Amino acid sequence: MRKYAIGAVVSGALALSAVAVPSASAATPDLSFSGVVVNNGKPIVVGTTNLVKVPVTYTFVRPAGLVIDGEQNSAGVLLYRGSSLAKQENELGPDDMPTCTTTATTATTVTQSCKEVIAVDPQEYLYEAADAGTWKIAGFYSATALDNDDSDNHVGMQFGYDMWGVPGTAQVKRAAKLTVNATPEPVKKGATLTVKGVLTRADWNTGKYAGFKGQPAVLQFKAKGATAYKTVKTVTTGTAGALSTTVKASADGTYRYTFAGTSTTGTATATGDYVDVR
Repeated sequence: MRKYAIGAVVSGALALSAVAVPSASAATPDLSFSGVVVNNGKPIVVGTTNLVKVPVTYTFVRPAGLVIDGEQNSAGVLLYRGSSLAKQENELGPDDMPTCTTTATTATTVTQSCKEVIAVDPQEYLYEAADAGTWKIAGFYSATALDNDDSDNHVGMQFGYDMWGVPGTAQVKRAAKLTVNATPEPVKKGATLTVKGVLTRADWNTGKYAGFKGQPAVLQFKAKGATAYKTVKTVTTGTAGALSTTVKASADGTYRYTFAGTSTTGTATATGDYVDVR
């Protein structure tokens, strides 16, 4: 579990040395999480090293008498992978307390618009290819009850944690990289150009990028002075993600490969290679 989901309230409770809190566990509060939007509705694309900060927004409804302080209790939204709440295989949650603004109140409830950030460190939270794909959404609540008055020769701390399934999903994808190299350079007009490249994607198990075989990459060309690329042909990656095809050199311009991505892998576009045709 993430620091905010559990650790913050446990450490906060241990820090309360001046005030005794009843040790009996409080009942689970009636909470509601809805309208969750993860990463502005876009896939979460993660490489092998860089931290990816994922914005999350949602509507939160709590009892009017319940205050979420981030020390003795916490609440927020997290992502999980698995067949059900009870059978999670991995989890991604916030490190810090959400920022919430009250939008409506009644005698019994408070409705808030909340924002939080889920920081995804691939070296710490993503372990295998199965982590790429569809993740589910859950709301959580955690709380501690501390009795540190030892006048009765007893101290104690109780911890409670609740999760609720929330409609919606988020896509987590492996980042992809693409290269291109057209040779020879310069080239005579009408001669054959060989355009090579390599498509790789993040392997979270090894922490490196590995070739992605059997994928379509589109070769594009932008003539000198033009403002847009035009499609030349589609090439399928081979062993270790290698790309290679030939074209006739017709004019000065830039060649590049593009990859549209898959359900588990992000898009990629190679930095163009300019060719001087003489």
